[in-house]
Amino acid sequence: MVTYVQGQMATDANRNLFVNGGLIVTGRLIDASNATLYAKVTLGSEESACIYKPVAGERPLWDFPDGTLADREYAAFLVSDFLELDIVPLTILRDGPYGIGMVQEWIDIDDSVDLAEFFSKDLDSLRAMALFDAIINNTDRKIGHLLPTEGGKLFGCDHGVTFHHEDKLRTVLWQWAGQALNQKEIELLVKLKAAIGTALNLNAHLTDMEIEALRKRVEILLQHGTMPHPNPDWPAIPWPAF
Repeated sequence: MVTYVQGQMATDANRNLFVNGGLIVTGRLIDASNATLYAKVTLGSEESACIYKPVAGERPLWDFPDGTLADREYAAFLVSDFLELDIVPLTILRDGPYGIGMVQEWIDIDDSVDLAEFFSKDLDSLRAMALFDAIINNTDRKIGHLLPTEGGKLFGCDHGVTFHHEDKLRTVLWQWAGQALNQKEIELLVKLKAAIGTALNLNAHLTDMEIEALRKRVEILLQHGTMPHPNPDWPAIPWPAF
């Protein structure tokens, strides 16, 4: 079984590989709190490394419904893809050796980048990720979830604890808090607001309450016209921060 919606940024060849290719687990990321398996997808002569997170390996959380993290990872990809931000690597939901789960393209990072210094810079790519996290209500944007590549591209990973209906934004990217949104960011939010429930159909992956909260977050960002401030009633930075 495959649940997939066409987006904009990933190539058709990659989509076909990840949807129809054989999935072979070759290792495990032992530092991850949920079962996070290193794998590869193969189809004919095509092959790609990936991360596979089976729903069966998700640990229960006190504030998120059980068995929903893979859907939230996928929903984050759909938002990134629809807005052509290309922040979340190609992500699908599919069967694997340990059942239904999230499968995401592996990103090779630039090892020369010192993430402890990189995360606090004033870069357009980091600001785009900060706004994206505000949209999806990311409760866990750690420094180690930033994936800069040798080509200068920036991806983000680990979007399982997102889209909560309460304001739980928790991130290391606060350097633009209170700054005015630029015209491009406003246009992006307007586009997203118009698409929620129509072109961007998230009903199979989020609850009605969570989708309505997403709509409200976008509206608030547009009303205020600024990058968000931390919620005073919620920890602003995840722990550990890395």
